[in-house]
Amino acid sequence: MSSNKDKPHILVLPEDDANRQIANGFILDISLNSHAIQVLPAARGWKDVVEKFTNSYASTMRQYPHRMIALLIDFDGNEDRLSYVKDKIPDELENRVFVLGVLSEPERLRKDIKRNFEKIGEALAKDCSDNTNNLWGHDLLKHNQTELARMILSVKPFLFNLK
Repeated sequence: MSSNKDKPHILVLPEDDANRQIANGFILDISLNSHAIQVLPAARGWKDVVEKFTNSYASTMRQYPHRMIALLIDFDGNEDRLSYVKDKIPDELENRVFVLGVLSEPERLRKDIKRNFEKIGEALAKDCSDNTNNLWGHDLLKHNQTELARMILSVKPFLFNLK
């Protein structure tokens, strides 16, 4: 779904097809405002996510002050990857860019919890809308807590239809 550029919205830039499927599952949540989120095509690698963001989306974010973006990457067990990616985000955009992902890779999470990628995305959205930490608290996702808390404060008011 395409978002209104003049209203608060978030783009999701996934690293690969697995992350894209998780994002697509996330937007299936019935309490989600589908007009306020758009999943972009997969970038084909975490470095490609950074490159696409810096070369294409950073400039449009300057044009559209209500635009936010979630960069979905695999951390591949590298705890320094978050700081590397955050160093590439221009200072004036850092409060509108969120970096999230599985500590290893989505395939490992899928195997651990025995759910397909879309169901993983749906469960993550439910955690966000219900203020729970059921799946976000998983060992392969709990490293996202700081970024997730920051993102929820920014996007929950427009992304979820509050009950």
